[in-house]
Amino acid sequence: MQKRKLGKSGLEVSALGFGCMGLSFGFGPPTEKAQAIRIIRAAHDGGVTFFDTAEAYGPYQNEELVGEALEPIRDQVVIATKFGFRGGRPNEGLDSRPETVRAHTEAALKRLRTDRIDLLYQHRVDPNVPIEETAGAVKELIAAGKVGHFGLSEAGVQIIRRAHAVQPVTALQSEYSLWWREPEEEILPTLEELGIGFVPFSPLGKGFLTGAINETTEFGSTDFRNIVPRFSTEARKANQPLVDVLGEIAEGKGATRAQIALAWLLAQKPWIVPIPGTTRLHRLEENLKAAGVHLTADDLRAISEALSGIEVQGARYPAHLQAHVNR
Repeated sequence: MQKRKLGKSGLEVSALGFGCMGLSFGFGPPTEKAQAIRIIRAAHDGGVTFFDTAEAYGPYQNEELVGEALEPIRDQVVIATKFGFRGGRPNEGLDSRPETVRAHTEAALKRLRTDRIDLLYQHRVDPNVPIEETAGAVKELIAAGKVGHFGLSEAGVQIIRRAHAVQPVTALQSEYSLWWREPEEEILPTLEELGIGFVPFSPLGKGFLTGAINETTEFGSTDFRNIVPRFSTEARKANQPLVDVLGEIAEGKGATRAQIALAWLLAQKPWIVPIPGTTRLHRLEENLKAAGVHLTADDLRAISEALSGIEVQGARYPAHLQAHVNR
């Protein structure tokens, strides 16, 4: 797989990363450990060198899984993790105090079975802690050799600028896909100006863009999508035309919907690295083939025109979580 550099940082990773969250958290019961390890290692065998986790995925369970899976190939991969929730639990609130950042890092190093974290993100902006203090704490960890690079997630333009002035930000991780294009307005121009890479999560719309989900799909009781307005039955029915159009485009290119959605992201900027996740080996293989799908300028124009008349329905987060994004 081709490599990409995240902005001007020099951090080189595979063009597609692997989001490990769903193996432990968010989309139903955790994947059986041996199978989860097989999937992570299969991703590496397929060319992936960039793996994403967080203390909040479990909590802690996903970091431990990633650490075990990648320990034999640690020097061949880039590991990204995140801090920022009290006790690693999103429902207990935010905590990005410097002492918390330091404590998280020490604990995460043990869970990940490594002596350094390649990319350490603030998971969500904490309004009670000046970003300069948080960035300063990460700067100290970088100086100590425990962290390689600093990242932010779901941060707004002003926070990005303030953090970057203290410790250069290597990457911003936020949602971006064919059904969530808000970053194009202010975020992408700012990242380009500052030389910061972009790591889109949910590049397949939490599965919706694959065509495997429709208005009749039922999610398990612990699946996060049950509380996402965009996944209500009414919203799924209203958003089906987007999937239908994507299917027509994919058929014309001899690809799948997922591959077109990922190839479209890769074509936006050379410093964009999507991190699709999956719990199934055949989906992993399908996703990785997207790195070989080339969309021409004419293809991109046709996609833009085909989707221009479709307005996606439903908020991407429930109200109590929406307050945490784009601060």
